[in-house]
Amino acid sequence: MIREVGTNILRFALLVFLQLFVLNNIQFSGFVNPYLYVMFILLLPFETAGWFMLILAFVLGMVIDVASTTIGYHTIATVFMAYFRYHLLRLIAPQDGYEPGMSPAISSLGFAWFFKYAVILTLAHHLVLFWVESFQLADLFPATFRAFASSIFTIMLIFIYQFLTMRRK
Repeated sequence: MIREVGTNILRFALLVFLQLFVLNNIQFSGFVNPYLYVMFILLLPFETAGWFMLILAFVLGMVIDVASTTIGYHTIATVFMAYFRYHLLRLIAPQDGYEPGMSPAISSLGFAWFFKYAVILTLAHHLVLFWVESFQLADLFPATFRAFASSIFTIMLIFIYQFLTMRRK
């Protein structure tokens, strides 16, 4: 339990650092912005209480917003993602449920399950982020395109991380 808390604190710090100092400086054609910090919410253990996850998402979003000088965009999108995660996990749960102490990962639940989980949550986050950022009906389609393009790149980075950290059996 203590080790898991330490791992998540370290993951939070590393993802925020990586996002702010590396990934925020990467843009492809002004459309694709990788937001790897969402992986913190994706990889939280299944037993994480809903209210605590919302608080963690709020803190994560606020840290990114304050450091990026945005006005709540990331906070809104990250809290929405955490709220939606709870419902999505219930919807796509394996028949025998989740084992205690388990976190979402390819190594524990398989590629197909993790792919569905990561794609849905990442896309939900990115759509909310870019729609709130544009906040105009006229910009709905460009914002949606940016959300899809950024989601693809972010998901690729998430899977690279998953494969690099996968434990061999």
